[in-house]
Amino acid sequence: MSSSIIKAISVCKSVISNAAELSILKDVSLELFACESVAIIGTSGAGKSTLMALLAGLDSPSSGEIELLGQPLSSLNDEQRAKIRSESIGFVFQNFLLIPSLSALENVTLPAILRGDGEDIERAKQLLLSVGLSGRETHLPAQLSGGEQQRVALARAFMTQPKILFADEPTGNLDQKTAENIIELLFEMNRNNGTTLVLITHDAMLAKRCDRTLIIDAGQLQEA
Repeated sequence: MSSSIIKAISVCKSVISNAAELSILKDVSLELFACESVAIIGTSGAGKSTLMALLAGLDSPSSGEIELLGQPLSSLNDEQRAKIRSESIGFVFQNFLLIPSLSALENVTLPAILRGDGEDIERAKQLLLSVGLSGRETHLPAQLSGGEQQRVALARAFMTQPKILFADEPTGNLDQKTAENIIELLFEMNRNNGTTLVLITHDAMLAKRCDRTLIIDAGQLQEA
């Protein structure tokens, strides 16, 4: 297997709640490798999304170290961490998080524009075609079903050819049949793009589709 693409070393995360310290993650260590798919499962409130935010450099641990693409995040400032995310990371969220005033095509091109690459309309159209939305390029999110919005979000996530894709409960707001279609699409696009997939879910059956499963329980992590 190739060298690690994400590494967490003795990571702890605490927050202050009602003047008391609340421990969310306790001494979490893990190593994720290029091109593998890993599910992080656990009940609601177990710390899954907190861990994802730390691994993606969206938040900082209270103690411990996270290395992202070989770089210790503690040695980078906010701007440098944002640069790594824009260049190498894609996100798919439960709530789609599309920009309501932008068309499907404009939503997909947005990450490339934010990165300074320009629109790359042709790539965006090709991605929309690959998720089955050819002909819907000019539709606004409100004119699309939930499943279609998540397809747009998938296309957007792959716009900048990320090395890592974080998918946080990507089917949580979809009916079962639509969810199954989105998951098939997610794994297919991930294989085709050679991306490392980190899937945050409470669905044990979905986790079995991944190469590995990590279980988070009361802030502690173990391999299934």
